Amino acid sequence: MMSRHDDNPCRPRHFKPAPCAPAALEGPAQQSLETSHTRLLVTAALFCLAFLLIALRLVEVTAIKSEAYAARSPVPTQPLVSRADIVDRNGVLLATTLSTPSLYANPKLVKDPAAVARRLVGVLPDLVESEVEAKLASDKSFVWIKRQLTPHQELAVNRLGVPGLQFEPEERRFYPEGSLAAHIVGYTGIDNRGLGGIERGFDDILRDRRDAVALSIDARVQYILRDEIARQIADFNASGGMGVIMDVNTGEVLAMVSLPDFDPNNAGSATPETVFNRATLGIYEMGSTFKIFNTAMALEARTATLASSYDATKPLHVGRFTIHDDHPQNRWLNVAEIFQYSSNIGAARMAVEAGTDRQRDFLGRLGLLRAPGFELPEIGAPLVPSPWRDVNTMTVAFGHGISVSPLQMAIAVSAVVNGGVLHPATLIKRAPEYAPPGRQVLSARTSDDMRRLLRLVVEHGTGKLAIAPGYLLGGKTGTAEKVNGARYDKKGLLSSFIGVFPITEPRYLVMISIDEPHPNKASYGFATGGWAAAPGVGRVVQRMAPLMGIPPVDEDSPEIRRSLMVDSARPQGPSFAAN
Repeated sequence: MMSRHDDNPCRPRHFKPAPCAPAALEGPAQQSLETSHTRLLVTAALFCLAFLLIALRLVEVTAIKSEAYAARSPVPTQPLVSRADIVDRNGVLLATTLSTPSLYANPKLVKDPAAVARRLVGVLPDLVESEVEAKLASDKSFVWIKRQLTPHQELAVNRLGVPGLQFEPEERRFYPEGSLAAHIVGYTGIDNRGLGGIERGFDDILRDRRDAVALSIDARVQYILRDEIARQIADFNASGGMGVIMDVNTGEVLAMVSLPDFDPNNAGSATPETVFNRATLGIYEMGSTFKIFNTAMALEARTATLASSYDATKPLHVGRFTIHDDHPQNRWLNVAEIFQYSSNIGAARMAVEAGTDRQRDFLGRLGLLRAPGFELPEIGAPLVPSPWRDVNTMTVAFGHGISVSPLQMAIAVSAVVNGGVLHPATLIKRAPEYAPPGRQVLSARTSDDMRRLLRLVVEHGTGKLAIAPGYLLGGKTGTAEKVNGARYDKKGLLSSFIGVFPITEPRYLVMISIDEPHPNKASYGFATGGWAAAPGVGRVVQRMAPLMGIPPVDEDSPEIRRSLMVDSARPQGPSFAAN
């Protein structure tokens, strides 16, 4: 029997109808749903508009107003460029850049300029109260109060809690070793631009690169040289001194000192005398150290041999000039003796025999007639005779009438002793494979003879006080009267000693000059190069040689004695000039 509700007789009895899809809403329900959708869209649009307004406001605050503030305030708008570090050949830091705060004020926010100025001077005593008050009372929106404060100074100003005072980060150049290498490294100004030394000479390079600039100097050797020069200055109550240590085979400068010096961290308080670099910018008559070149010239030109003899029995009169010896032997002297006893008379006669043209040409080949190329901007140009007469030829032979810098002397003497190769001096560390070959300017034979003569001076001549036992030091003394107006001042001396070691196989040159030394009891009333400079060179050699890996040797061994023997009778080999 079928149910009364079953309208389809073919459908199975247990079949359940599928649920039907909801019918579309009509009437009040449909209107209510559309109203809800509209309200949601309006709310979302309002939120988007609010966020857009906030974003626009942020742009206005951070960009537009900051530009307006910058337009009316002289705050630097470009960030300062960092400078590369400067280090010595072993990586010791000589110059670096640190971030430091600088104090400025907005006077329009300072309520009581007089009171604030008084409080500022209390924590920054180097300020002038009246000047600070005038700045704070101005109608400007920005004034510098003090540049490059220390952390302690920044903290002290912050503790004042004065409205209108703010800090601007800047960069400051810092020199950890202080005055140790002041004339080499140099210094910068308040804007971090180089004003002296390598800082000035390499200003663009230091501003463009990030890796450190490695110098050729060795801070340890620099300290030794400075210490010994200062000792000689004190012992002889001198006005100053200078010195150079150079690798004779590469031209690298390991140390360079000019005293008095200054602290580049406080360069503003330096005086012209302390900033002046005596070793490179100063030019001086170098006295008998020039006999190194005169003797080498005569041997190289073959106008003399070691056996050649010259009359030194009495002073030499040339017009109104008289040439005499400080250590007169009053006899004929051979070339070795002229060098050993530092005879002015013998040197003058040798020069006349060689001739003016040869002398001028030889000194020119050694770079003594022009300013040397060097990385420092503080370079002096030599003063040479003009015209170059016979009397000039005589006086130049013993270092008078021509003025050069100590740096030029070091370069030229290095060439004389290293086998005859002239290497330009440099303050930049050189890898051996990148070192320039140099230029041959005299023969190896002449160089060998000159090394023997230099050793003779230290063993038996005027340089005995420079002896450095075990290190085979050779060298030459020099004492020159300084020019005072139109006259030479017999009390105003420049006393020098140039040493080279080991003289059998030269590696390093050490030069010390003492400016205006005064005699003392210990020197028996002398202030010559043999007394005022030679002992300092000897001590430098003894202190630096172990650091450079040079062991002491037995100076009396037969092999060494034979290698240093001066044979005045042997014939001279062909000159480089002839080749």
